[in-house]
Amino acid sequence: MTTSSLFGLVLAGGKSQRMGVDKATLEFHGKPQVVWAHEMLAAVCECAFVSVRPDQVNDPIRMRLPQIVDLQPGIGPIAGISAALTQHPDSAWLVLACDLPFLSRTTLDHLIAQRDPKKFATAYRSAHDGLPEPLCAIWEPKSLVRVREWIALGKECPRKLLIHSDTALLDQPDARSLDNVNTPQERAAANAVLT
Repeated sequence: MTTSSLFGLVLAGGKSQRMGVDKATLEFHGKPQVVWAHEMLAAVCECAFVSVRPDQVNDPIRMRLPQIVDLQPGIGPIAGISAALTQHPDSAWLVLACDLPFLSRTTLDHLIAQRDPKKFATAYRSAHDGLPEPLCAIWEPKSLVRVREWIALGKECPRKLLIHSDTALLDQPDARSLDNVNTPQERAAANAVLT
């Protein structure tokens, strides 16, 4: 079986309502998170893109990076995943949320090394509840049809999609690596650790 090429996608199209400011622009490593995450993916994938809503195309930070524009904005991360799979349907996609400041290269390398292209996707189990982590996962080309069906049914949760699909699940090499930052309190806590 031939393994599809691996492209990278940083999900940066969210509205950051709980944070109150654009999470993609927060800096934990001396540069905006979206830039830092894109660089992480570009180092391990054939090419890497940033997922944006149509109204973010000309954002000063996002416009410096290769973009994939949501085709169905307003439905959350699944819109970015769907747009990427649609634009490059023969490639697998390592999808990454932009709000993972604790992510390590080790975590990405392990995910890629354990990738199972025969499955719908390869994902980590959450260190908190054991459920699939869809926003640091490899989505195979075959997932496109199922993603489209999921959206057509009015469903938007990529985690539930992975739960109900043939997903390879891995334990995280670093339990904190996929902790995200959604609120000002979580931002302050991350800054205390990372700076």
